[in-house]
Amino acid sequence: MPAHPSHGLLSPSVCVVIVIAMLSMIVIPAVITLRTVHAPAPPMPLNQTSTPHGYTFSLLLFIFPIVFIAGWFLPSEGLHIPQRAFWRTIAILVPLGFLLDFVFAQWFFTYPNVGATLGIAAPAFGRPVPVEEYVFYLTGFLAVLLLYVWLGEFWLAAYNVLDYPNEARKVRRLLHFHLTSLVLAVALIGAAWFYKKHLALPENRTGFPGYFSFLVVGALLPAVSFFPVARRFINWRALSLTLFFMLLVSMLWEATLAVPYNWWNFQHGQMMGLFIGAWSCLPIEEVFVWIAVTYATVIVFEVVKVWLASERSVHDALLGTAEPQKLR
Repeated sequence: MPAHPSHGLLSPSVCVVIVIAMLSMIVIPAVITLRTVHAPAPPMPLNQTSTPHGYTFSLLLFIFPIVFIAGWFLPSEGLHIPQRAFWRTIAILVPLGFLLDFVFAQWFFTYPNVGATLGIAAPAFGRPVPVEEYVFYLTGFLAVLLLYVWLGEFWLAAYNVLDYPNEARKVRRLLHFHLTSLVLAVALIGAAWFYKKHLALPENRTGFPGYFSFLVVGALLPAVSFFPVARRFINWRALSLTLFFMLLVSMLWEATLAVPYNWWNFQHGQMMGLFIGAWSCLPIEEVFVWIAVTYATVIVFEVVKVWLASERSVHDALLGTAEPQKLR
C-alpha cells in the first residue's frame, strides 16, 4: 500500500527544522524546570571504594549496543553495512576523540576516583588519563555509527535516498562552504565567552570556555565544509533517533553516575560557567557533547559514502576536477 504523501521523503531543510523542533520539545521545558533548583545537590565526598571499577563496567553502555547491533540485528536481517565507509569514518573520528584526551584533558578534565577504574594510566600530555578514557571514545563512536547504520538500513530504511550510487555520482564536488554553519559556530563560541565573562558567577569568570569551543568546532567543522552535500543523503529520521538514544545514555552516565561519584569531573576555568545544580553541578557542555559527536559522525559518514560510491579519487571528489560519471 503506498505511503501517504505527507509521510514520504521531505526536503532536507524541513528535516533539519523537525529535528531541531524535536530537541526543543525536550530541552526547553527541561531548562525551565532545572532552573527552579536554587539549592544544588551537594557533591558526594570522594570515596575510592564507593563504586569499585564503576567507570570500567559502565563502558557496557556502549559495548552492549555494539554487540547487539553488529552481532545480532544486522546479521539477522541480512544487512551488510558499507564497510569501507564505516571503517574510514571510524579512522577519521576516533583519533579526534583521542586528541581530546591526549592533548586537552590536562586543561578540561580531572579523574579523582581512581577506584572507579582499572588503575591503568594511559599516556596524555600534562598527566596520564585512565585507559577507560580511550575505550570510551572508541566504543562511543562505534556505537553512534552502528546505531545510525542499523536504523538507516533497516528500521527506517524507507527514508533513505533512492538509488544512492547514482545520486552520489551526480555530485559535482563534495567540498562546499556552508556559511550558516560557520556563523552558528562563531555565534555559539561568542555567546559562551560573553556568558562566562559577564553572566556567570564571579568565581567562574576566569579563563576561556575552551571545552565548549572544542565541541562546537568538532561538531560544525564538517558541516562548514560538507553540509550542502551531506544533507541530501542523511537519513534524518535515523539521525534523530540515534541522537535521542545517545542523549539518554549520556544523561544516565553523566548526571547519575560519573559526576556524582567523581569518575571524572571538570576544570571550571575551561567551562562556560553554566552548571546544572540538580545534576551535581554538571557543566552544560556535557549535555551537548553527544549531540556534537552524533551530528559530526553522521555528516562524515555520509560524505565518505558519497565519495566511495562516486568511484572517484579523493582530490577529484572533493574539488570536482572532473565531470561526475554516470552509471554504466
